Amino acid sequence: MAEAYNRGLDLQKAGDLEGAEKAYRHALTLDPVDTGGVSIRLAAMGVQDAPEKMPDAYVATLFDQHADVFDDILVDELGYCVPLLVRDLIRRLEIGPFTRLLDLGCGTGLTGMALADCTVHRTGLDLSERIVELAYDRQVYEDLYVGEAVEFLQEFEEEDGSQPSWDLITATDVFPYLGAVEPFLAGADGRLRTGGCLAFSTETLPEETLKGRPYMVGAKNRFAQGDVYIRTALDAAGFEILAMEPIVVRLEENEPVPGHLVMARRR
Repeated sequence: MAEAYNRGLDLQKAGDLEGAEKAYRHALTLDPVDTGGVSIRLAAMGVQDAPEKMPDAYVATLFDQHADVFDDILVDELGYCVPLLVRDLIRRLEIGPFTRLLDLGCGTGLTGMALADCTVHRTGLDLSERIVELAYDRQVYEDLYVGEAVEFLQEFEEEDGSQPSWDLITATDVFPYLGAVEPFLAGADGRLRTGGCLAFSTETLPEETLKGRPYMVGAKNRFAQGDVYIRTALDAAGFEILAMEPIVVRLEENEPVPGHLVMARRR
């Protein structure tokens, strides 16, 4: 699989997109769970429709491989500060404090740390087992789990069979791995208490690039969602938008990546 995947990478870099497509599709037949994220690369090349989300195996492998340098890359190299933007937005909206936080895609705990002064009990979830180990070392979460966000929202039960709820759910840098947001929003609606809040960030692209599509895989192999799509999906899922602000999510090759910071309240 690795040989076919690397051949695809080399051909794509050389501009031989037809050859790259053939190599990627061969890699996908050898690795149906798509550890290498081939389906995402094919979508970014425009030769395949975008999947509804990135393959779980790909996301877990990606973050496991970069876990030990995760914060250095994300914060120092990419200028990522969305957790601090969430904390500032909570202050400006004059909401909280919150009793129970569920931090989806918690990473090493950056959002948990940023919100430590306005939350009491914190639960973290991430697909990467190695990332969760690093978050555990920070001792910012009372509970930590390894798993996929939508499945957790839909299925998680306590040992006694009860289904817990939260009054704040965060998903900073999760939507670029999701694509279709409806399953996530439905799950969040089911886990939030009435009046509870959902905070998340998105990446976006100009409408002339999206061309009416609700979401697509961009050139950097991450999902971008249109703002109209996000607004419509939130309303349909039963959320009131408290804020939807344009932000720079991070840098990519020293260029700002545009997106939105959203705070929504469950009706």
